[in-house]
Amino acid sequence: MPIPVYLFVGFLESGKTSFIQETMEDPRFNAGEKTLLLLCEEGVEEYEPSKFVGGGKNVAVEVLEAPEELTREKLESFQKQHRMQRVVLEYNGMWMLSVLQQALPKDWQIYQCFMTVDAATFENYMANMGPLMADKIGVAEFVAFNRCTQQLDKKKFHKAVRLFNRRADIAFEYPSGRVEYDDIVDELPFDLNADVIEIGDEDFGLWYLDASDNPKKYVGKTVRFTAMVYRSDKLPKNTFVPGRFGMTCCAEDISFVGFLCKYDQAQALENESWIRITAEVKCKYHAVYQGEGPILIAKGIEPAEKPKEELVYFR
Repeated sequence: MPIPVYLFVGFLESGKTSFIQETMEDPRFNAGEKTLLLLCEEGVEEYEPSKFVGGGKNVAVEVLEAPEELTREKLESFQKQHRMQRVVLEYNGMWMLSVLQQALPKDWQIYQCFMTVDAATFENYMANMGPLMADKIGVAEFVAFNRCTQQLDKKKFHKAVRLFNRRADIAFEYPSGRVEYDDIVDELPFDLNADVIEIGDEDFGLWYLDASDNPKKYVGKTVRFTAMVYRSDKLPKNTFVPGRFGMTCCAEDISFVGFLCKYDQAQALENESWIRITAEVKCKYHAVYQGEGPILIAKGIEPAEKPKEELVYFR
C-alpha cells in the first residue's frame, strides 16, 4: 500500500518548522495516523510533539544530518521500525531534490509539496542560489511567503514563482498573522482568440510552459512560431520536434524543449535547421509524454533565420 509523503521545503529559518507544527496540531490533517516526522535539518525553532493531535503518541521522529544519510536503505529501515502510515518530511533547503528522488522507496509517493519562504531574504536567495530555489519552487503546490511587509511588491514575487511553476498557489503572511492569497491573473503576451496565435521569439518559453500545463486550452487552435528542427530515429515516422534550447538557472541545466509534430515530409527536414512553422494543436496520449500532451499537426513550414537570442530563459 502506498505511503503518502507530505514534503515541506524551504531554507533554514523560512518557517518550515512552524508550518509543520501548526499542521500537526490541526485535527483536519492529523486524525491520529501513525506518522514518521523525518527531519533533514534542525532549525532555530523546536517541535513540541505534546501539542500534536493526540499528544504526539502516534508520531515517531527521525533526523538525517547529511545528504549521504538519505538513502533508500535508511528510509526502508525507518519503515520497518515504525510501520507508519504516512511521512511528514522537513527537507533541507541546501539539498537538491534529486537526492530525495533517488532515495525514495518504491511505495513512498510524494503526495503534496509545500514551500515556505522568508520574504525578507527571497530576492537575495534568488540572486545567489537560483538553482536551489528553482529546484524547490518548481515542484511546490503551495508557496507561502512569510514575514511580509505592506511595502512588499507582490506582483514581483508572483512573477518570480510563475517563472518556475505555473500552477502553485501563493500566499503572503504578515507578522500580524493576516494572510492574503494571491489573486493575480497571469496574462499571456499573445492573443489566444486570434485565427493564428503568433508566438514571438521571446515568448516561446512562456508558451511552452503554458501549453505543457494546460494543453487542452490550445486544442483546435493554430499557432505559428520559429523553432529549431529536432529529428531522431527514436521518434515515430513522419514526426519531428520543433523547439528551442532552454535554460532554467545555469548552463548545466540547458535542454531542448518542444512538442511532437506530425509532418508528412519530416524526413526531408534538415536536423538543427531553423524553420517558421504553422501548426494546429491537438492533445493526445503519446508514449513520449507518458500520458496526454500537445501534438502539433503541421500546416505549413518554411525556412527561417535563427532568433537573435537562440536560448530560451525560464527565469
